[in-house]
Amino acid sequence: MRQVGEINASSQADIAFLLLIFFLVTTSMNVDQGLFRQLPPPSDGQEQEHEKINERNIFIVLINKDNRLAIEGEPADFNELTDRTIRFLTNPANSENLAEQVKASKKYDDAVAAGKTEEAATYKALVDRCGDPNITRGVVSLQNDRGTKYETYIQVQNSIVAAFNICRDNFAKEYFGKIYDELNADDQKLVKTVFPLSISEAEPRSIK
Repeated sequence: MRQVGEINASSQADIAFLLLIFFLVTTSMNVDQGLFRQLPPPSDGQEQEHEKINERNIFIVLINKDNRLAIEGEPADFNELTDRTIRFLTNPANSENLAEQVKASKKYDDAVAAGKTEEAATYKALVDRCGDPNITRGVVSLQNDRGTKYETYIQVQNSIVAAFNICRDNFAKEYFGKIYDELNADDQKLVKTVFPLSISEAEPRSIK
């Protein structure tokens, strides 16, 4: 007969298992979500092929293991990234080396032909409210080396996002008389259609 308080090995294992279950159920764990950008869905196969051919629509930003920046394959200063991104997206001089600009009316016609009613309505609203503005096809491709410091990566990412925000603010002030954050949801949707937050963030790799 077991003495009072005596616990055999099997009972100890059972108690340990129950305690483990208890802590797993009651303990909350923080999971790092990471950083990501969701690109707008492609409109159709023809445009996907068009984008592949026209490399001018991709603005390549690289950070190497030494935390040095390269824009379009050339060494660059961090301070110039935002301005160069704005210039790429807006292409004020209609340069063949910068992002293509497509009229809202053209996007409307394409959406109607493809039977995309909701998209067509958005482009129609742009034409009615803003007089057929240009819509950028620019995409920023951000790539970093595995050895890049996290702080450097965030600095570059913030500079790129700032460029999109400035483009949106400038457009909103020109056509609506307010900055983007002061617009109602419908007008913000129109501005985002002109300057969608198109940032492609690839997996880290070795960059010289």
